[in-house]
Amino acid sequence: MLGDSVIAITDHVDFTNIESVLRQQRKLKGNVSWGIKVLVGVELTHIPVDKIAGLAGRAKRLGAEVVILHGESPCEPVERGTNRAGVKCRHVDILAHPGMISIEDAELAKKNDVYLELTSRNGHCDGNVHVAEMAVEVKAKLLVNTDAHIPEDLITQEEALKVAVAAGLGESEALHVVKNNPKEFMKKLK
Repeated sequence: MLGDSVIAITDHVDFTNIESVLRQQRKLKGNVSWGIKVLVGVELTHIPVDKIAGLAGRAKRLGAEVVILHGESPCEPVERGTNRAGVKCRHVDILAHPGMISIEDAELAKKNDVYLELTSRNGHCDGNVHVAEMAVEVKAKLLVNTDAHIPEDLITQEEALKVAVAAGLGESEALHVVKNNPKEFMKKLK
């Protein structure tokens, strides 16, 4: 798939479907021959702030290799405090489309090794410049992600580099985010 060596399937979940989604993904993982490693995971979406840590832990116990939390995107109504709960949670790996993330939350992301997402997804990407600025200021880790809902949403590394540059990163910073950070993220998961 576009030269990738790993893909994480992270369907949107909440309390109603987390078990069934992860059960189905485990079946998928054992039965694909795409020539790439498949990781099972979830994107916790529109979860009440006080329930995020519990559901993220449950996802890991149910076998999620990657737990993403849908952050306070500029294009969707997400409960205030979601970003903070995500970057404080030891079970959250990536805070997706965190919009106008605060400097304090970016610092917590760095401290707790939660990656912040720069996204190619329309609407969600409207926060990329601010996310990049906050991450660079505190040296938090960034990843470029697609939030793909259909195969046509997937992007190449060259397109991912354009997303990082459009977020305001210099060429070498953008290259680091696109090439090195995914490798570091994979080491973190092991």
